[in-house]
Amino acid sequence: MKHRVLFGLLVAGLAPLASAQIENANFENFSGNTPTGWTTDTGIATSRSTIAQAGSSSVAVQVNTTSQASTDLTQLVPVVAGQTYNFSAYVRHTEGGVRARMVVDGFRNYSSPTLLNQWQQVSYSYTAASTGNIEVGLRFYDVAGFDGSEIVYVDNFAPASTSGGGGGGSSSCADNPVTVSILTDNFGSETTWTLRRGTTTVASGGNYGNNAQISEDYCVTDGSYTFQINDSFGDGICCGFGNGNYSVSSSGTVVASGGQFASTESTTFSLPVSGGSGGGTTPPPSDNGAPSGYYASATGLSGFTLKSELHRIINNHAAQGYSAVWTFYLNNEIDRFYENDGSILDIYSERPTSGDAYNYSPGTDQCGTFSGEGNCYNREHSFPRSWFGGAVEPMNSDIHHIFATDGSVNGRRSSFPYGEVGSATFTSTNGSRLGSARTGLGYSGTVFEPIDEFKGDLARAYFYMATRYEDRIAGWQSNSTSADDVLNGTSTQAFEPWVVNMLRSWHLADPVSQKEIDRNNAAFIHQGNRNPFVDHPEYVTQIWGN
Repeated sequence: MKHRVLFGLLVAGLAPLASAQIENANFENFSGNTPTGWTTDTGIATSRSTIAQAGSSSVAVQVNTTSQASTDLTQLVPVVAGQTYNFSAYVRHTEGGVRARMVVDGFRNYSSPTLLNQWQQVSYSYTAASTGNIEVGLRFYDVAGFDGSEIVYVDNFAPASTSGGGGGGSSSCADNPVTVSILTDNFGSETTWTLRRGTTTVASGGNYGNNAQISEDYCVTDGSYTFQINDSFGDGICCGFGNGNYSVSSSGTVVASGGQFASTESTTFSLPVSGGSGGGTTPPPSDNGAPSGYYASATGLSGFTLKSELHRIINNHAAQGYSAVWTFYLNNEIDRFYENDGSILDIYSERPTSGDAYNYSPGTDQCGTFSGEGNCYNREHSFPRSWFGGAVEPMNSDIHHIFATDGSVNGRRSSFPYGEVGSATFTSTNGSRLGSARTGLGYSGTVFEPIDEFKGDLARAYFYMATRYEDRIAGWQSNSTSADDVLNGTSTQAFEPWVVNMLRSWHLADPVSQKEIDRNNAAFIHQGNRNPFVDHPEYVTQIWGN
């Protein structure tokens, strides 16, 4: 989970960047029973709770009324005209008689009250029409079964401006923008850091959650600085108990980075940087929304060495559970790119150049049962779960390879490999086909072929799976016949040659789209890691060749 922490530092030479900011977003600070920085209505009572999604505490919100106009937990947040912000929060229902609604300059998306005793994310992407303050937070609504009092836990609000590609907001900083990015290990509370100019500490951080992605932006004057990162246990943040890393960057240049150290590690650098001076390494130019320095340690690598480093970067994401996939769809699997009608974007029914044969409403048309195409939408494991052994986490809920699709077509696809069809036995309403593989593919069995519009998306999802699960994928080959047909039993190439050739071709023919970029950014907020092949399409040929 990416946190933009831009408040609370007003020392000489340092000013926070002008951007959306939520005070006490993780509910770590309270004044009595009231979370600092938040306004509470008369219909709710708040208190500190140790049931936390991130950090050490959350806020327990006790809803005591059916009067919805008095159940708000909000604060005013500054925004800049024309900038887009991805606001989100995690809620945890206990009884199912209340649902939470995202407040972002108005009332937005709902939580699902039927998901009990598990964290679910509610989010909304907001583009500011004018510069000023907007109200952000949650409103609580009673539903059937409300008994007059119910507790909902809330944690981990997250603003994330998508403008400027996450590069530190240099357009708002008259001096030197500095971004501190940290992926914590399994013991995030052990990690602290300071940024000093001489003997003066100008910024610091700590008390983070486990396996959390942190990105903090600052603006500092010219001079010599020392960044120091500490681990109280003395084993760094990589690689014995997780695969943490850190980087410090300014104006696109990484000036400090690492992860493997003992109790402490320090780097001294000068600002401003120029042409990569100061000991830094310039990261690849096109990160498509990734935090600055996210891929810094992969710079200059190639082949399976690059793949293993990418595995280290994206490993150990925070699995949200299979039920949370529905919640992700409610906010992020929406058609904003074709009909732009707010319906579910189903890759097995979407017609990119004409009207769809049917549409699904988010939340209300989820499968249960179905009798044919057009009945409901489902959660399609593009990389079939029988290949990795069934409902096994974190693969089973990894949103990077689970797409919304028609339930019936999903059933037709079953666990057959993706491929190119020669003779079809079934064709969906958008032209996706099931049938025998075409001559010359290198495979002669039954395959499922999506339409060209989504072939690159699925290819990059497969390259992600081969990388994220590099340490496991070699053992999946024997799980099923179709897994054996696709996987080659290695942790490096991962796929049979016919699969590599086809996926690489699909990847090159169907380049990364804005839809993929937006989904990748939402997935990063949802579970804390990214698909490197969406951020850096060139990695595919750098690893698997031309």
